[in-house]
Amino acid sequence: MEKVYVESSIMSNKTNKNYAKKKKDPFFSEEQREQMVREYAPLVKYIASRISMRIPPNVSLDDLISCGTMGLLDAISKFDPEKNVKFKTYAEVRIRGSILDGLRNLDWIPRSVRKKIQDLEKCIRKVERGLGRPAEDEEIAAELEISIEEFYILLNQARSVDLLSLDETLRDQGFSETKESYVNFIPSDITPQDETLVAETKQVVADGIKRLSQKEQKVIALYYHEGLTLKEIGAVLGLTESRISQIHTQCVIKLRVKLKSYFTS
Repeated sequence: MEKVYVESSIMSNKTNKNYAKKKKDPFFSEEQREQMVREYAPLVKYIASRISMRIPPNVSLDDLISCGTMGLLDAISKFDPEKNVKFKTYAEVRIRGSILDGLRNLDWIPRSVRKKIQDLEKCIRKVERGLGRPAEDEEIAAELEISIEEFYILLNQARSVDLLSLDETLRDQGFSETKESYVNFIPSDITPQDETLVAETKQVVADGIKRLSQKEQKVIALYYHEGLTLKEIGAVLGLTESRISQIHTQCVIKLRVKLKSYFTS
């Protein structure tokens, strides 16, 4: 027993030393970090402002910016240039994730709305499996046994789903009691397995987007790639901001269905 204990202690010491060797100092100096906080402050405000447009007015923009700033500081502290990722890209994920984490702690989405979203997802999955193609609005409404007008009202109630879409997907898969945001599941050291998972997930989303209608694909492209607001997209497509919001919400719900199917398969 004594020999085993000694060997265990030796292995433990070796592990601690190896960990100490692997642990790296922050990439940026203190002066650089202060400069980057000033340089990327507008990015924090931009991301916070875009999120604030899709949540109730009782949630303060200043609070979102404060959460985003914490995400920026986290990004500066943990950034590793050896991962071949641009800092701006990495920072955007951390900033957005930190803001969403703050929103989740507020738990501002009513349970009744969460239930409606889950029912809608199940309905879309059922209809598309039966038809073997993307479901039309009228087909989803018929399966829910509601009018098309009531269906659009339901989409308006679920318009906040896109903000916490990945968080909700994780919660639905067994993390319902945790207050962890998806950003906290991003490892600081990316392994080949992590890269494979990210690539596969991107492919699932890409395939899901291809199955959307042309109008839905345009909304996704203009919102996420061109950075337009819902009002601006409405002007481009000749639709009201409310209708664009409905289309966007429906796109996200359909993509959530694809992601959930992937995670549970």
